[in-house]
Amino acid sequence: MGSEQFSCNTFARSLRCYRKIALTPFLLLAVIPALAAYDINEVTLGATEKQVKARFPYANCRALEWPTRAADRRCDDGRIQVGGIDASVTFYLKRDAVEGFDLRFERIELERMMKFLRERYGKPVAEGPDPIKLEWKDKSGHAVLTAETKRRRASLLVSRGAFEEEIYKVR
Repeated sequence: MGSEQFSCNTFARSLRCYRKIALTPFLLLAVIPALAAYDINEVTLGATEKQVKARFPYANCRALEWPTRAADRRCDDGRIQVGGIDASVTFYLKRDAVEGFDLRFERIELERMMKFLRERYGKPVAEGPDPIKLEWKDKSGHAVLTAETKRRRASLLVSRGAFEEEIYKVR
């Protein structure tokens, strides 16, 4: 009974089988945005400095100015676009792997960015009032969007592990 469903041994069944197989990639594409790792223009947590530079060729990479357990290098690019929105980004790397990144953009673009992030990361696990705060979490890390009304810029901090607590602790 169950094996008939996957059997393609006759011409009529093989046509149905091929149609099911042909539709599978399209069904997966519909689910991928919700399953996407936290990324900025395809650079995810865990990416190498070489991958950051390949995607952001104008990024300025250098040693971190202060000693910390969270990162040992940073790569900054002040002129990028994310979801059609002008932004700047700082990637923080430890042992040649991105541990976190901070995306900054004009607060007037907040609604567009929130829409983009909801489409990209799915429904936030937490949402708060002013300062506007959205938070996404999964096993690979977490993302926090904050926007204070008196500030001109908003920020999306994406990280894994204890990055957020450790980044500004000087050792």
